[in-house]
Amino acid sequence: MYIPKYFKINDEKVIYDVIKENSFATLFSQHLGHLYATHIPLNLNKEKSCLYGHFARPNEQWKDITGQEILAVFHGPHCYISPSWYETDRAVPTWNYVAVHVYGQVEIIEGKELMNSLRDLVLKYEGPNSSYQFDEVDSLFLEGMTKGLWDSK
Repeated sequence: MYIPKYFKINDEKVIYDVIKENSFATLFSQHLGHLYATHIPLNLNKEKSCLYGHFARPNEQWKDITGQEILAVFHGPHCYISPSWYETDRAVPTWNYVAVHVYGQVEIIEGKELMNSLRDLVLKYEGPNSSYQFDEVDSLFLEGMTKGLWDSK
């Protein structure tokens, strides 16, 4: 992605904040020799410098994603900038936006690491007073449901 040097964000804390606040990402990879994208929530683990998310098992993107470079795009706030906002007629329309591109590789995880990733995702989006509590869901039910997922980091 082209970024003029005066707009590039180099502060890791700012980048992490954008990811945390806008965690519904677009994950790009190659699948069967073609570009493939999936829109998924990704959780950031700062200590491990990893993103965690999961694919529905019928989504074939996971089948050949291991070992290739992937791109996760996080879209932050954005808006149209009208030339009418300036006190000159020497302006053009533009777009103001924040985006973070993260490059890396996918590692498929299962078992306890998968459950921890799912728990973290639920805890992030469910309010503390929600009637849904991940740790109170029948463990056999959760185990069955995870058979339809492939988790990745």
